[in-house]
Amino acid sequence: MTPVLATRGLDKAFGAVVAAAGIDIDVPAGQRVSLIGSNGAGKTTFVNMVTGYLKPDRGTIALDGENIVGLAPRMIVRRGICRSFQIPQLCVELTAMANMLVACAAAEASGLSSWRAPDDDGRRERAEGLLERFGLQRYGDRPVSELPGGVRKLLDIAMALTRKPRLLLLDEPTSGVSAEEKFPAMDRVMEAVAGEAATMVFVEHDMDIVSAYADRVIAFYAGRVIADGVPAEVLRDADVRRYVTGAAA
Repeated sequence: MTPVLATRGLDKAFGAVVAAAGIDIDVPAGQRVSLIGSNGAGKTTFVNMVTGYLKPDRGTIALDGENIVGLAPRMIVRRGICRSFQIPQLCVELTAMANMLVACAAAEASGLSSWRAPDDDGRRERAEGLLERFGLQRYGDRPVSELPGGVRKLLDIAMALTRKPRLLLLDEPTSGVSAEEKFPAMDRVMEAVAGEAATMVFVEHDMDIVSAYADRVIAFYAGRVIADGVPAEVLRDADVRRYVTGAAA
């Protein structure tokens, strides 16, 4: 079966700094994959290449067998890859509901000529449904500027789901979320993503979150994949302990 995402020989360098070297990764449909590694290991570079924010120096990236290298981010989104960001990309002067309605309108648009004001009943129903799924309905009428960090993270992910993506990429979904909120927040994310039948790849530094929610873990170091497998095996790997988790071997 063709994987949802397949990369082959991905290379990317910034001057003398190697951010990706020969990255070969297949992600089957329905899998929950966590990318781990120290800062600068190449995780976000990989996500940025898959989503079109960076073009690899060499290699291919295929979504359902179609090479998407060279496509603009908006075209990649239309083909079924959506993402959230480490720092939520929200209109802070608007309410949570208004952010969701704009995202729903953008998800439907095929170009500027098809843009309409975000007041369609179908869009509102979709926005309300996602807010409820993420437990955010009580924040709908509040400006984003008033919302706590954990709520903003969930709202950003909810907006990424408005297009019903085939593949969802999350960059550190629990960063900025308090210790007592991170597991409930990830529970919400996992339930919502399962309800949308999306395959998910998420960058994460919290190994408790990785162990609890990932089906598979891919560890990066110096732009290379140093381990790939189920969480228990990867987190026991000697190189992962040395270069990623800092645990005693």
